[in-house]
Amino acid sequence: MGIWDELTGQADAIEVFSQAAGAGNLGSSMTHSWLITGPPGSGRSNIAYAFATALLSNGVDDEATARQVRARTHPDLGVMATERVIITMQEVRDLVATSQFSPSVGRYRVMVIEDADRMVERTSNVLLKALEEPPPRTVWILCAPSEADLIPTIRSRVRSVRLRVPAVDEVAGLIARRDNVDIDTATRAAREAQSHIGMAHRLATNADARSRRDNTLQIALSIRSVSDAVRAASTLLQLAGDDAKAYTAERDAEERAAAMRSLGVEPGGTIPPALRMQLKNLDEDQKRRAVRSLRDGIDRIMVDLLSLYRDILLIQLGATSELINLSIHDELIAASRRTTSVSTLATMDAIATARRRIESNVSPALALEAMLISTAGQRPTAGLSR
Repeated sequence: MGIWDELTGQADAIEVFSQAAGAGNLGSSMTHSWLITGPPGSGRSNIAYAFATALLSNGVDDEATARQVRARTHPDLGVMATERVIITMQEVRDLVATSQFSPSVGRYRVMVIEDADRMVERTSNVLLKALEEPPPRTVWILCAPSEADLIPTIRSRVRSVRLRVPAVDEVAGLIARRDNVDIDTATRAAREAQSHIGMAHRLATNADARSRRDNTLQIALSIRSVSDAVRAASTLLQLAGDDAKAYTAERDAEERAAAMRSLGVEPGGTIPPALRMQLKNLDEDQKRRAVRSLRDGIDRIMVDLLSLYRDILLIQLGATSELINLSIHDELIAASRRTTSVSTLATMDAIATARRRIESNVSPALALEAMLISTAGQRPTAGLSR
């Protein structure tokens, strides 16, 4: 399988990166610092690691290098990927320190920061110094939703490549080919994920994830009163928690098993006292990831609800755009007749407000209640400001 084969809908970006990787030296097509931007699900980290693979394998297909990059074990690859809300200054300092080493087996030393938008300004300034005076064979690849998510001084020192949202059929083709699912299932997953590659994969391959999404929409459609809204908020919060646990449980188990193997501890064996701190640190990282995963699960519910009311609004306006939730077409028609386009727009505004509130650390339960009460045609819960 080629370096770029698992990417989809990004032909222009692939051309830029493949030319850069094929260049013999830093110059017009190859520079020491890059920024990959694009909306969630566009494949920012996927293309970053494909580019890293191309650089580390001297621009040619090299399966051994590709395996090492996928496992994040290549000696010339440095990675920053966090489950926290922000990247700490010490994490960036540690990565910058390793960026000073010369490549050990190839032309370049490649440093990838997956969520560069999670750096506060003072942390960004630590990275800035490394970008201003990089070692001659070190290449930085940063990923963020947009250029505006980084401080201007960093933006001025990187070459930016913007990814587009891939089409539904492009994502469906990738999912069907890579995950060995039928094209109808892949197409529905890609459409309902709104071309988010990671979520499309999950919906196409995980029946529980599909069921939780279906339940989310049915709960919203059944709301008729304030008491319905309060119960729905509790249920949706539980769904988000179940989704987060399912998402992290398998990964946590794999990580712990891998850590035990690397420490030379047999399954079920006693952990030597000298090694317990390493596993304790892993446990702490997994707890932080669980918190982040819950927030992400709640936001996925918001996105799904926005897709629901977007479909209802399109029907109310008589628009011809393709619906996202085609599997419940008749229920969308019925819902569109119960309300007006004005009230549907107000509900969508309430969802956007709830997302901002939760991002600002308002209680998710309270934010969800206020949001769902608006779907019943009631005033939002008092005590929350826009």
